[in-house]
Amino acid sequence: MRVPFAFRAYRAATTALEPAALGLLYWRQRKGREDRTRLGERQGHPSRQRPKGHLIWLHGASNGETLSLLPIAERLTQRGLAVLVTSGTRTSAALIARRLPPGAVHQFVPLDVPRYIRRFLDHWRPDLALVAESEIWPNAVMALDERNIPLVLVNGRMSDRSFRRWQKWPGIIKSLLERFALCLAQSTDDAERLARLGAPRVVMTGNLKFDAAPPPADPRVVAHLSGLVAGRPVWLAASTHPGEESVIIAVHRALAKRHPHLLTIIAPRHPHRGPEVAAIAAQAGLRAGRRSEGMHPDRPTDIYVADTVGEMGLFYRLSPIVLMGGTLVAIGGHNPIEPAKLGAAILHGPHVHTANEIYAAIDKARGALMVKDSSSLARAVSELLGNAALTRDMARAAGDAVQALGGAVDRTMQSIDPFIVQAKLGARR
Repeated sequence: MRVPFAFRAYRAATTALEPAALGLLYWRQRKGREDRTRLGERQGHPSRQRPKGHLIWLHGASNGETLSLLPIAERLTQRGLAVLVTSGTRTSAALIARRLPPGAVHQFVPLDVPRYIRRFLDHWRPDLALVAESEIWPNAVMALDERNIPLVLVNGRMSDRSFRRWQKWPGIIKSLLERFALCLAQSTDDAERLARLGAPRVVMTGNLKFDAAPPPADPRVVAHLSGLVAGRPVWLAASTHPGEESVIIAVHRALAKRHPHLLTIIAPRHPHRGPEVAAIAAQAGLRAGRRSEGMHPDRPTDIYVADTVGEMGLFYRLSPIVLMGGTLVAIGGHNPIEPAKLGAAILHGPHVHTANEIYAAIDKARGALMVKDSSSLARAVSELLGNAALTRDMARAAGDAVQALGGAVDRTMQSIDPFIVQAKLGARR
């Protein structure tokens, strides 16, 4: 397939800027965003041996994308295939390390620099590559195409905002999408946008996140913390961002007199912000405890900051009411499927464009409620804290809505089965 001039220019630029890419990695390491002991992986240097036999490469950018691939990884390893899962963030690596099935390994994905990508592919030699949602990196796409390694977009997403942006560069996106052997879309809207941008083979398979298992938690830890908070009204603000914690803390202060011994749990999207969140609470005259410091939500604790990695399953199980973060500020909202599966009534702000389909389905089922500001959030939390039956009904409706939207894993596996057969036969497209 012909390589457009724009791709050749991008490849030349990223080759020339390799020293800058290395500098970026070291800067990110100093900021705590890269794992110092595994920095070589981001340059394509492997830290593990390649498993014998046919290998499938699965890639997700961060937590949600990577976790949504776990059911696919499990199905592939059950069929006797080796699986390599890559991601680009430290938190996703920590989560994946606990949940990968036997027969699968994790590596950090290399930056999209030609030499890094070549080094990565030379070592791992995948028979098939599956990338999640919207991870379309030109050098990686071109390198896979040049090596005749089939590339499939799974759980594909093309937001309206991204669609409008790509429409300004129609030749580039069309040439990229033409190099995908197949695009499996989350929704009919995503499928239509991908097709209009030039993807020649698009199938709507649904959202893998609806089929992902809820995050685990140690039953002993759940029992211990449940005992500590027993008898207290509890609610959780999950995956929060700057600008949201001050609103949540103001709501806590407004509700504390009406709901004595109220405990508000705040889980910042980026755990390293734990000290910042605790400081906001302290400035408001509240007593805050941080999970990362080994503190427990004892009776005097007003705000419990859940600033650890891999424990959201614990906090979802502790709280019957969950406010999803990234929705009160213009982030676009984080996936509410996990708390819905674990029996929580869900609240969210107006900014849900990155997961609009999911929120629309749960809202329609009356398993979730939109709040616009601190006043409406305070009213909603207060009503749910004071009405256990309403909270249970919302939680049941949210769980049913998520359950009804499952099946994407089966449809995805059926769609990629021909490529798996090719991999097992050692034949490449």
